[in-house]
Amino acid sequence: MQHTNYDIADITLAEEGALRVEWAEAQMPVLASIREQFEHDKPLEGQRIAACLHVTTETANLMRTLVAGGAEVSLCASNPLSTQDDVAAWLVDRLGIGTFAIHGEDRDTYYSHIHSVLEIKPTITIDDGADVISTLHAERQELIPGIIGGMEETTTGVIRLRAMAQDGALKYPLIAVNDANTKHLFDNHYGTGQSTIDGILRATNILLAGRDFVVCGYGQCGRGVARRAAGMGASVIVCEVDPLRALQAALDGYRVMPIAEAARVGQVFVTVTGDMAVIRREHFELMQDGAIVCNSGHFDVEISLSDLQDMAGAPRRIRHATDEYTLQDGRRIFVLGEGRLVNLAAAEGHPAAVMDMSFANQALCSRWVAENPNLPVAVHPVPPEIDQQVALLKLTSMNMAIDQLTAEQAEYLSSWQMGT
Repeated sequence: MQHTNYDIADITLAEEGALRVEWAEAQMPVLASIREQFEHDKPLEGQRIAACLHVTTETANLMRTLVAGGAEVSLCASNPLSTQDDVAAWLVDRLGIGTFAIHGEDRDTYYSHIHSVLEIKPTITIDDGADVISTLHAERQELIPGIIGGMEETTTGVIRLRAMAQDGALKYPLIAVNDANTKHLFDNHYGTGQSTIDGILRATNILLAGRDFVVCGYGQCGRGVARRAAGMGASVIVCEVDPLRALQAALDGYRVMPIAEAARVGQVFVTVTGDMAVIRREHFELMQDGAIVCNSGHFDVEISLSDLQDMAGAPRRIRHATDEYTLQDGRRIFVLGEGRLVNLAAAEGHPAAVMDMSFANQALCSRWVAENPNLPVAVHPVPPEIDQQVALLKLTSMNMAIDQLTAEQAEYLSSWQMGT
């Protein structure tokens, strides 16, 4: 099934990729059950899907599901450092998917790969960060009339899409998959929480217990990171701009302070805000020798590396995914994963068991878009019935059952006459 149009590092890595894709599949029973249904129903027959996602073992199993549903699929990376080259090889060699992803690719190659997946002339897009959507709107508008809809995987991308919709710039309907409860309450919290700590430990092998650990941003991702760091014995500090989230962090037992104060005492810093220049020159100037800085938000703009490079010059690669910047006064600041997603740049991303739900949403939303080709141009929520289906399938895979309302209980909840 080898595809002739692709750009990957090494096709001979396919066998290694096959073993790791198989391992991930065993942790993704929800997606497996959907794939079985798709093989029977072929709900994506005739659809051409352009996907821009982290090219990992979990994504490979989503691609299998889309192909099983009858779709023609083309895939590129949503982050230059997240590609697993053996998985890319497996996708080309064993699944016949046009794959354009090389670990460590430069910026020009990254965007050329986005244009390559668009050569499929997609009817549906799947994005993680909205780069395909942005490219379509900015440079490839001639393809938009053929697109019936798309999905967006992550918080940062949904923010971009809502800004486009507000400005009247959005030209085709998008589904905010990130906002599904079975995505952001689990993938963002548990997935980002565990995989961020995993990335930090793989890059540094430090002991977290007893360290002052600064989390910038207390959304679902930040809460997950803070909880896991605290569980490892770290003393967690939260920096926020939202008073409600800051209050929640305080009541969850964490210290809350501005980043200018945290910079003086922190030993490990993680940004999870989705915004830019969260840690910048004035904060680097205050950090103690040996401070470790990393990002688990989507893009590499949360840490102002240009400021650090102005202060310290070129870094020294001291460990895998760990760069040492030495300031003029001799203080050293260590940046992990070049400021990109540390859980993917230094580790393997979210556990397959949590991506099982996220990608189940992607697969079911792809079917929903195919079945509803005339959606209005807007950012749509995931249909509640899909969220419920994914949750029930996950519980079933865990050998768990739940109660159902009795007729009397259902009537009580929908009535106002019964009072108290």
